[in-house]
Amino acid sequence: MIFNLGSINADHVYRVVHLPRAGETVAVQGYARALGGKGANQSIAAARAGAEVVHIGAVGADGDWMVADLAEAGVDVRHVRRECVASGHAVVTVEQSGENAILVHGGANRALRLEDVEAALAEAGPGDWLLMQNETNLLPEAARLAGAKGLRIAYSAAPFDAAAVRAVLPHITLLMLNEGEAAQMGRDMGVVQVPILCVTRGAGGVSWIEAGLGKTVTIPAPEVVAVDTTGAGDTFAGYLVAGLAAGVAPERALHHALGAAAIAVTRPGASGAIPTAAEVAAFMAQE
Repeated sequence: MIFNLGSINADHVYRVVHLPRAGETVAVQGYARALGGKGANQSIAAARAGAEVVHIGAVGADGDWMVADLAEAGVDVRHVRRECVASGHAVVTVEQSGENAILVHGGANRALRLEDVEAALAEAGPGDWLLMQNETNLLPEAARLAGAKGLRIAYSAAPFDAAAVRAVLPHITLLMLNEGEAAQMGRDMGVVQVPILCVTRGAGGVSWIEAGLGKTVTIPAPEVVAVDTTGAGDTFAGYLVAGLAAGVAPERALHHALGAAAIAVTRPGASGAIPTAAEVAAFMAQE
């Protein structure tokens, strides 16, 4: 089972010819509202990969539709709390090449209570996974609780924050970063020791480094034409942790996670672009 302490956001997506530069006004070619947030995206990805996923999070009074979307995707939402603040939301601009720029307001995601995390993790035990990202509060507390119960902890350190990483690093089993975040971690923190480090490199694939074995695996990404890269990293992370939680060998789990992310970038949006396990299997069979 995967317990995901994660953000739930309303994504307001604006399609533009190119991303605005400083001081520039750009006309919008299209608008959509959808469920997003790194936490929600990763929960949906893991659930579509076939994992049993319990989401730990919060929304405001305006967030019922987001909780309903999570539940419809197969995510257990019993531990999603309603708070008296605005739900988290993001302003996403996507240019024609598929590249994006994102502004995020934390809202209810930053108002989680320790007792709610404790209540959710009371159901967890050895062999389960805790998945976290940097868009909620209570990360160190949750990591300590999970570690004491024998859970494995996967941490997607995004948006990157060196202080947040330092606070949870002693508890982490799997640290997931993209190439830019890995470079920033190197500049801000130097060499970091974790049992497993996974660095995604976009079209360049992924590197998997197991410290105990002194082993590095590099896997290329499938070649696709990108339409929208929003949520691709979350799709990868959710599928990867789902595979590991199911006991799949890391290299196979990485291949399937790359396949899922490759499909996602060929579709617009974040959570709505995440493929099902059947779609990933059909895609991988063609590779």
